[in-house]
Amino acid sequence: MNTQTRSRRFFLKAASLLGVSAALGPADLLAVPNTASTARWAHKGVRPLSIASANGLESTARAMHLLRDGRDTLDAVIAGVNIVEDDPDDQTVGYGGLPNEDGEVELDSCVMHGPTGRGGGVAALRNIKNPSLVARRVMERSDHVLLVGEGALHFARAHGFREENLLTDAARERWLRWKETLSNEDDWLPPHGFEDRDLGMNHPDMQEESRREAGWRDERARPTGTINCLAVDANGDISGVTTTSGLAFKIPGRVADSPIIGAGLYVDNAVGAAGSTGRGEANLLALSSFLIVERMRMGDHPTDACLHACRRIAEQTKMKRLLDENGRLKFNVNFYALDKDGRHGAASVWPGKQYAVNDGNEKSHLLDCAALYES
Repeated sequence: MNTQTRSRRFFLKAASLLGVSAALGPADLLAVPNTASTARWAHKGVRPLSIASANGLESTARAMHLLRDGRDTLDAVIAGVNIVEDDPDDQTVGYGGLPNEDGEVELDSCVMHGPTGRGGGVAALRNIKNPSLVARRVMERSDHVLLVGEGALHFARAHGFREENLLTDAARERWLRWKETLSNEDDWLPPHGFEDRDLGMNHPDMQEESRREAGWRDERARPTGTINCLAVDANGDISGVTTTSGLAFKIPGRVADSPIIGAGLYVDNAVGAAGSTGRGEANLLALSSFLIVERMRMGDHPTDACLHACRRIAEQTKMKRLLDENGRLKFNVNFYALDKDGRHGAASVWPGKQYAVNDGNEKSHLLDCAALYES
């Protein structure tokens, strides 16, 4: 077979696969896999699996369909999160995400491909609604791992990504309401140790600090949101992606865990993968996704490994403004993990969180995360 014939056949096969995935509707995405596919998985000894944060029901379904079609795990997870990145009604990821304090939407993402051991990321990227695709292009078309800000945008432009305004009318209205009621509830803090001063609660500075903490703790006023999606295929190959618009109304240029390899995402094809959502600053200081994979390497079940990361963050958080009267964390961090054998689990600091799973036996469904604290 000559080179031209091989190239034509490859092109036709790729176009066919893309056409199938593009034609899938929500009902198709949640369908039960056919028995022939299930038999093929059982024959290879590994059952494909996709898991995600709770906003990833459709993402895990789309990822599973692509895994069933023999697509690479990185194709699968990125196609999964693209659903959320493209959704203007999701104000925590991609198009429609809530902006920084200046009204600009800044996006972060990273990807890791287990079979090749490579990864890529972008941070503080503006005007491109699918940062996960740009992160993949960084991995595939540069000698770098992370590009940020104007450099990331310049790289995206060079590779044909179309710029567009990511601030929807709904997100703009929410940002304006925040600006109109801002007071002192933002991310600018006094010097560290301020809360330890012996001022007394009636001192105006202490009252101001109390107002600040009350607003900062209100997740309805300052939402965080991210999607992490992980997958393992019938060959035991693993990939992952994390993508976000970050903390709403953040200081411009703020980057937390989501685009950072080892923090927002980590994949080791010999072991498993882990990713995160929640307070990114806490996870960035702990590099928890790397920690989780290393705990699984030592034999931990994914759930136990995720709980270990929660405990590590609790142990290393010392600032009083981040702790309640009982010394417990005021914030939440959530972790998701799977291993090469198809085991999976998730854990959060506080109870009540869930994660999405599609193991090929039924439609995507939600399971409860384990929790560090009982209530």
